[in-house]
Amino acid sequence: MTGRIDTIRGVSRRDILRVAGRFGMTSTAMALTGAAGLLSTAELARAAESTYDKRFSKEAKHTFKMGASGFNARNLLIERAGFLQFARDLEERTDGEIRIEFIGDNQICGQLDCVEKTQLGVVDFFAASTQNSAGVAPYYNVLDFAYMFPNRASQYHFFYSPESQRILRDPLEKRHGIKFLFTHCELRGIQLGLKWKDRDLVTSIDQLAGTKNRVTGTQLGRIAMQLMNLNPVPVAWEETIDGLKQGLIDGAETWASAVAYANMAPVVSQSVDLRFFSGNEHCGMSSKVFDSLDGPLQDAVMESAYLAQVQSQAANEAALIKTVGFSDPQLPDTIFAENNVRTAFLSDEELKKAEEMCSPEFNPDPWSQWRERLMQWSGGIDTYDEIYRIAREIPADTKPENVEPRRWWRSA
Repeated sequence: MTGRIDTIRGVSRRDILRVAGRFGMTSTAMALTGAAGLLSTAELARAAESTYDKRFSKEAKHTFKMGASGFNARNLLIERAGFLQFARDLEERTDGEIRIEFIGDNQICGQLDCVEKTQLGVVDFFAASTQNSAGVAPYYNVLDFAYMFPNRASQYHFFYSPESQRILRDPLEKRHGIKFLFTHCELRGIQLGLKWKDRDLVTSIDQLAGTKNRVTGTQLGRIAMQLMNLNPVPVAWEETIDGLKQGLIDGAETWASAVAYANMAPVVSQSVDLRFFSGNEHCGMSSKVFDSLDGPLQDAVMESAYLAQVQSQAANEAALIKTVGFSDPQLPDTIFAENNVRTAFLSDEELKKAEEMCSPEFNPDPWSQWRERLMQWSGGIDTYDEIYRIAREIPADTKPENVEPRRWWRSA
């Protein structure tokens, strides 16, 4: 595991920083993500130089900052969210009229405040989870009702749907000044710490009853966890790893590739695929910045977002199996296999039992206040009912990689 963390494409962190010192971190990161296979330091330097020369061959009309929270070229090869691909494609598509400086590793903003710094104009684009963004921009909670999405395919189908413009994107832009561009899609489960290492593999929601689990910033996720007797507790991120290691908490709610990219795998023993609400690492931008662009550049932003959405859909589905190890059986040399993280996939019957415990479809009262609040913010849309319906327009057995891409900003 050490080699995977300390090198990217075969190049050490020290050598990457040396190359970045000459050609900039954005050009170096783009060169890394655009490479196929392993590189020598000299090959990386040549690729970074070529990328730099291409990016700076003409004076940019607009130079924007992307606050990418904790992401970097290494972990974006684990959770394939498409942020660097978006930046590179937008620069190429606009022939250098737009230049994006990718600022990750929490250097300019983190998961909890990237959206706020976008609203304040500190950054122009940002990358963070919708759940962590909901603390500042609460309309993001529209995505977090329990079991609204039955699987990853239904998530992609919704985000590609032109109806997502009316239900999610337009109200978010109107209320919070954020233009939702594209997102990775997984469903959240419970990631059990080392105290569960020698216990039987979880096969039932009943085995998790009474456990204590770290919760993110999502308000609706807490409702679901309380209804399933999963005892959500707010724990600072810097304390979560130690809590999982020492057994101070039983688990943490997040998705599989987050365990892998955030280096949680060494302290997680079971990844329970509870699928109880949406997990989305998304890219957004300031709506004021978007509106300031002329028509062709606005079109370019949307087309690059579409390309990044398609790329993330395909690449992350592959990475879940081949890089993360979120499968049964697991492939060797995946992050989960190397760290002895067992995958606990629940039966349809157990997932239905969990859904009946906490879903608004079966237990509406605990959700009524949030449904009413979001209905008011959206201008009268019952967002849960609408997204629930759209998520079930495709066959239940549709594979995520087979969902048809659509340009959501155009009418069907």
